[in-house]
Amino acid sequence: MNVHKIVMTVIDFECLGLEKVIATLEKTRYPNGCISPQVLSGATRDIGEWRDDHPLNRNDTHDAEIERLFAIAEQQQHQ
Repeated sequence: MNVHKIVMTVIDFECLGLEKVIATLEKTRYPNGCISPQVLSGATRDIGEWRDDHPLNRNDTHDAEIERLFAIAEQQQHQ
């Protein structure tokens, strides 16, 4: 199984503000074209077989696991 990290820019035509734009993106609803997301880059990591106790499936470990997975590639790019 893979995890994808996608970097985007968003033009906030309705002046929703950062927090509301993020919430809208996370809920994957795009009401009346009020935001215009554009993917700038993406990366994929193999996370092995999914299981209920996977670090990405837990609120207390999700962020650290994403950092760990994607920091590896960034470190390799700078070498």
